[in-house]
Formats: sequence, C-alpha cells, structure tokens
Amino acid sequence: MGRREIYNNFFSAKALFIAGLLIMPALLFNSVTEYRVIQFLFFWFLAWLCGIKTNPVITIFIFLFIIAFNLIVPYGRVLYSFGGFKITSGALAAGIHRAATLEALVMLSKVCVRQDMKFPGAFGGFLGESLRIFSFLMSGKYGVKGKITGKNLIAEIDKMMLELSGKDFLQDNSQEAKTRPAGYFILTVVTALSWSPWIVYFL
Repeated sequence: MGRREIYNNFFSAKALFIAGLLIMPALLFNSVTEYRVIQFLFFWFLAWLCGIKTNPVITIFIFLFIIAFNLIVPYGRVLYSFGGFKITSGALAAGIHRAATLEALVMLSKVCVRQDMKFPGAFGGFLGESLRIFSFLMSGKYGVKGKITGKNLIAEIDKMMLELSGKDFLQDNSQEAKTRPAGYFILTVVTALSWSPWIVYFL
C-alpha cells in the first residue's frame, strides 16, 4: 500500500480538517522566524509523507520571490550592497518570515483539506463545496497542461474558471473514510510536534 492510500484510509477528511484548525494557531502565533521555517519544512515533509505531490521548484521560486519583494524596501543593518541595491537584515528577516508563513499554510492546507470533506446542513454543504474547490485548486489539476504556467496568464485563468464551472463539486453519497485508532495517535503526535517550537520559545 502506497503512502497516498495509507493517508486516505487512515484518516477521515473531518479529522484532518480539525487537526489543521488545531495546528494553524501554532504557526500564526509563532513570532520566531527560525521556528516558523522549521514548521514550514515540517509541513512540507508531511505532504510528502502523505503522498501529496508538491513542486519543489515552484515552492522555492515563490519563497525566493517573496523574499526579493521584501528587499525592495530596505531597513535594518546593511548586509550586502550591489551598486544602489542593498540587502538589509530587517527586510531579509521579514521576507523569510512571510515566505515561510505563506508556504507553511499552503503545505498545511494540502495535508488537511481533502475533496471528500462532508458537513451536515445547508451551510455545511456550502462549506464543504468551498473546501473541495480549494482542494482542487491546491492540487494543481487544472489548465491545459495541468497548471498555470504564466506564459498566457489571462487565457490560462479563463480556461481554469471554465473548467471549474463545468466540474461537479457537489457532495457525493459515498461512504466517508473513518479515522483509525492509529490515525488519531498520529494526528495527536503531529499536532504536538507542530506546537513544539511555540512551546519551546515561551518556556
């Protein structure tokens, strides 16, 4: 049995979603950049462990792009200078912090939001459909080549929206996977590990 099959069979979509809600404050309340980077790498490792495909090139590119964007407004001690362009400690730290936050949230959502999410009631149906659309977008399974390449951004976004409008995201009546006892233990350990940098900082 592959990693993805184990992930789908050991955990229910609701248990993963609740675990994600419990883990998210551990990331957002953590103000230490180094710890936030560790959390990002941990969530990335979890995505790989669950058999969820991620593109390391795109991930690193977005990470570097956010850092470079923050360097436009320099503040703090000057670390390097290239002509008129300066890399400062404050701008670099802020860029790394924001990049790690965004990418960590993306990786966490890939692990904790699944398309088989089901909620009771009218509002639950709307919430479940919204999460299924979000999961579909996070999977990158859209567009002519399976992803937005940026070569013709407007046309690719238009094709993506057309595909979304024609795709059925309504909740199905198939049997929802149940979380196994080992799955609850794993989710508890993962949640505790996600909070450990925050706990270490305040202790």
